[in-house]
Amino acid sequence: SVQLVESGGGSVQAGGSLRLSCVVSGYTDRRGCMGWFRQAPGMERERVAVINNGAGRIDYADSVKGRFTISRYNANRLNLEMETMKPEDTGVYYCAATMGWVGCPSTPNDFGFWGQGTQVTVSS
Repeated sequence: SVQLVESGGGSVQAGGSLRLSCVVSGYTDRRGCMGWFRQAPGMERERVAVINNGAGRIDYADSVKGRFTISRYNANRLNLEMETMKPEDTGVYYCAATMGWVGCPSTPNDFGFWGQGTQVTVSS
């Protein structure tokens, strides 16, 4: 079965940086979508950055443009470099991939595979 395991979460001061990694196994959808999501306490899950595997297109949430960088290190690892972090970046970060989709959906409900999440806390 498909498995996604996140790592790299932790605590950082505002203005600092963190690097998240997602190790993926069992996923071979060459036209699907992979990405990072986050969820703050009391908030809905938010799309942070996604990669359209087929088109090679990357999309970022407006709130992280210029600060975060998503990349696929290889076929089995998805990274998220986070710089100039802000307290509002705090939340549980999830790695996700689509199931039976072509391209990237706009909502997290349309992603079928999820990691268990890693906590990111930014203090001010």
